Amino acid sequence: MKTAVPCYYHLDVEVSPERVGQVSRILAAHLRYWDLETLVTPVRHGAEMLLRAIDEHATDKNISIEMWWNGQHLITAVGDNDRALRPDHELRACLRHIALTSDGWGCCATESGSKVIWFSQRARAGERAPLVPAAPAPSLREARRVPRDVPATAVAQAADIRDGVLEEAR
Repeated sequence: MKTAVPCYYHLDVEVSPERVGQVSRILAAHLRYWDLETLVTPVRHGAEMLLRAIDEHATDKNISIEMWWNGQHLITAVGDNDRALRPDHELRACLRHIALTSDGWGCCATESGSKVIWFSQRARAGERAPLVPAAPAPSLREARRVPRDVPATAVAQAADIRDGVLEEAR
């Protein structure tokens, strides 16, 4: 099983109808680079829906998109700067779709009064990878001779030297 490396991606973009497809392809490329091919379709659909809704309803089209991969979950977050855009009114259909297609989702306000909408996708059982690398396999760096290949007198002398007996005898 491969080990997973935590990954993070951030993109600031001004949303327009042309940019929705471009951003979707950029996110898909990063997911493929992170070896998360199975998460490409749900993440692209969720991000496209949010971007189209923001393009349609928001007055400020500047947004930030972030993706975090922790080895078992991928979290995608879209933050806008429009204080007038309300998720409970304009984005209701979009959020309903995201709730149905993701493993978790949420919306939170920022200190500046804007909001962040996020959704998560969980890696399925075969895709999970531990974050901590496995311990390396032991390797023998120094070859030692088998004791029966060493003459008995040499073994006895080595034991005496180790115990300090030989030093005291002199």
